[in-house]
Amino acid sequence: MQAGVSTACLFPQHLEEALYELSLNGIACSELFVNADSDINRSRVHTMQTIMERYGTVCPSMHPFACPIEPLMLFSSYDRRVDDMIDYYRRYFEVMNKLGASIFVFHGNDTRHAVEPAQYCERYRRLVDAGKEFGIIVAQENVERCQSGSLHFLREMIKLLGKDAHFVLDVKQAVRASESPLNMLHMLGSHVCHVHISDHSEKGDCLPIGAGSFPIRSFLEALYQYSPDASVMLELYPQNYRGISDLVSGYRMLSHLIGSVERRAAEKKNAP
Repeated sequence: MQAGVSTACLFPQHLEEALYELSLNGIACSELFVNADSDINRSRVHTMQTIMERYGTVCPSMHPFACPIEPLMLFSSYDRRVDDMIDYYRRYFEVMNKLGASIFVFHGNDTRHAVEPAQYCERYRRLVDAGKEFGIIVAQENVERCQSGSLHFLREMIKLLGKDAHFVLDVKQAVRASESPLNMLHMLGSHVCHVHISDHSEKGDCLPIGAGSFPIRSFLEALYQYSPDASVMLELYPQNYRGISDLVSGYRMLSHLIGSVERRAAEKKNAP
């Protein structure tokens, strides 16, 4: 497993500037949160490639800003919108190939425009198939305001999609949907390929690592059993931390915890 930090934490910094600041401060793994079409034009992609090469940064995942229009474009009855949106996301997949990212974070339909699981999965599978053309995994994120906020719905996706069901487990979004993140992990198992992590308590649902009561170590131990190659991205909103030092501290704590979990697993495996 690998710890990282999302560039979304530094919003509204420009994407390449956020990547630079994280890399400069020793954060070797980042999720790229795209906030505008021009974030991924040729020049800015080249800038990000240069930053990654200079600092040895890896970016396993990319998150599109177009999530709010996914209900309109992918889940309406107008078929041309679906085709247009899938073609639009192919542009992201091309950029991801250039930057070495393999996981595309997908929000999907919201609850106000809910469709039946079978229709949802038909549209989702079309995007999944487009991702496969580029070697990209399209991973459904659990988002409280979306159909994916329900654990029951995610389980339905597994039934309908089988091995094509991949998930980004967002801890704060699980809490907002009154779901237990640890229970959600157990129920989704190896279908979870990526995590957005934060702490939480009665003080709030999106806190820096160590500022809440979430049993992070237990969560990581379970994640390692299900998906030992998963990336675990610290994702905090700008109002939920004080500065870059909090992100660096959280990254180091996550890295230390993951290393401890992996060493303990190796010791158990090698024990007589």
